[in-house]
Amino acid sequence: MSTRTNDRVIRVGGACGFWGESTSATSQLLAGGNLDYIVYDYLAEITMSILARARARNPELGYATDFVSAVLEPNLEEIARQGVRIISNAGGVNPRACAKAICRLIEDAGLDLTVAVITGDDLIGRADELSALAPPEMFSGQPFPPVKSLSSINAYLGAFPIARALARGADIVLTGRVVDSAVTLGACIHEFAWGRSDLDELAGGSLAGHILECGPQATGGNFTDWEQVASGYFDIGYPIAEVAADGSFVCTKPSGTGGAVTSHTVGEQLVYEIGDPRGYVLPDVVCDFSAVTLEQEEEDRVRLSGAKGSPPPAEYKISATYADGFRGAQTLFFYGFDADRKARRFAEAALERARDRLSRSGLPDFSETRVELIGDESYYGKRRALSGAREVTVTIAARHPDSAALAILFRETTGLALGAPPGLTGFAGGRPKPSPVVTLFSFTFPKDEVEIAVEIGDDQWMAPDPPQDEVYDPDGQKRPAPPPVPSTDEDRVEVPLIRLALGRSGDKGNKANIGIIARKPEYLPWIWAALTEQAVADVFEHFLEGSVERYYLPGSHSINLLLHDVLGGGGIASLHNDPQGKGYAQILLAYPIPVPCSLMEAL
Repeated sequence: MSTRTNDRVIRVGGACGFWGESTSATSQLLAGGNLDYIVYDYLAEITMSILARARARNPELGYATDFVSAVLEPNLEEIARQGVRIISNAGGVNPRACAKAICRLIEDAGLDLTVAVITGDDLIGRADELSALAPPEMFSGQPFPPVKSLSSINAYLGAFPIARALARGADIVLTGRVVDSAVTLGACIHEFAWGRSDLDELAGGSLAGHILECGPQATGGNFTDWEQVASGYFDIGYPIAEVAADGSFVCTKPSGTGGAVTSHTVGEQLVYEIGDPRGYVLPDVVCDFSAVTLEQEEEDRVRLSGAKGSPPPAEYKISATYADGFRGAQTLFFYGFDADRKARRFAEAALERARDRLSRSGLPDFSETRVELIGDESYYGKRRALSGAREVTVTIAARHPDSAALAILFRETTGLALGAPPGLTGFAGGRPKPSPVVTLFSFTFPKDEVEIAVEIGDDQWMAPDPPQDEVYDPDGQKRPAPPPVPSTDEDRVEVPLIRLALGRSGDKGNKANIGIIARKPEYLPWIWAALTEQAVADVFEHFLEGSVERYYLPGSHSINLLLHDVLGGGGIASLHNDPQGKGYAQILLAYPIPVPCSLMEAL
């Protein structure tokens, strides 16, 4: 158990942003030394369904096994020697089994480390009860899925149970589903004795967790100005948050590692996937990040402060996943004259033949089909697509309740190869196979109906959320005043947005977030004036089925755009080539912004 104390600051390293990320971060962070905690975020909504299927096959599985074998096993002795405490949601849907495997490692190594488990998030055993309540999907209003189709049901728990486990002496804390930032916030609550009424501090600790939760995305990964850090991709540094008792913190990285920590690399992560920045809802606090400032203290050190907190909601967000038919896609390559036109006609013919086979086989039509080309710039919209592209990749995708229908599509696509336009290739890998669709269903459930516990060995302590005197009021949030409307008689010239701003995008279910950060504060009024909600909707009209919301973050000179119903269902339910909207910022950064000639001269 760690005995290190520090009344001024704790150092927390962020070592993992998703299940499947490189396992090199732990040894890098340990080599940097002087850490109090290392935290890991393994879980996405669809990850839970994958782990649930693994547990169904083997009751000893259902967790991120590489956390045990590739992260802890080679580093466990050094973790113990340095007294660094580990917090991870690698427990997935089976944190007890994960803890059991770790305890075997500890015993085999002859070490004295205490492992705690947080339970209570897994509600799959209450599926019938929840089905009887029939909660609607919180975004689409769809009815609760059939119980037999459910793969997982998990509550997004908060950070206070983690803090309680640390207070009980845990060196390694394993959770199931918690909000991504909770693994960091739990350490802060424990170290600084924050209570539930310390809302601004909780918001600051949550922001630290938000910056750490995607690993090197804060240190140059997915950075707009990628060439500034490209030489450091080989050994890119993982982020460290030095958190103070007031919730402010410095983001940095181990010395001598690649990448960079600047107000821009960290700023892009600040606006990543936050929705409404005034109302970033977490189970412990509702955060307002709109006034957060970023200050470059020195090289690779950026200070963040100004997060504000409001009381959290009285309910947990619950995410269920359920089986929802099958999907499949075949990707082929055309090159030569008019490759784009040839590819589209080939795809149309393949779908026509497949539909004819379905009809003759007594199967209904596909529930959804999609043809996407990469290489003709159609991802920028039909009005911007290039005509006569000489090389394209075409993806022919479909969904259907019966996997046999997808097999028919793949046979007909392959079978048309000799009756296709010239320039077709890409069949060498054989026909793809249909894959099950797992769809996300989100709803809310009262906190006092969820039983949370901390377990260390055979000992267990209940860790319920206490009753709240106040709860979150979304109507009580005030919007910051927008930037002033630009006014000048100067002639104007259009420049692409990337000259004026940086951008990063990502997903929340079927929604896409696009964060735009002005390179200089004086650019923001011109960006705000041009990037109206309607303008953004026009850019993404070929994807967008819902509305666009626009938010202003004056502290970081940023804009956050929330696009509803734009990802074709999102996750593995989508037929899009980019089902998580990761490239949407790249599309928007090409948008022309009118600026005065004098501003253009200063660029």
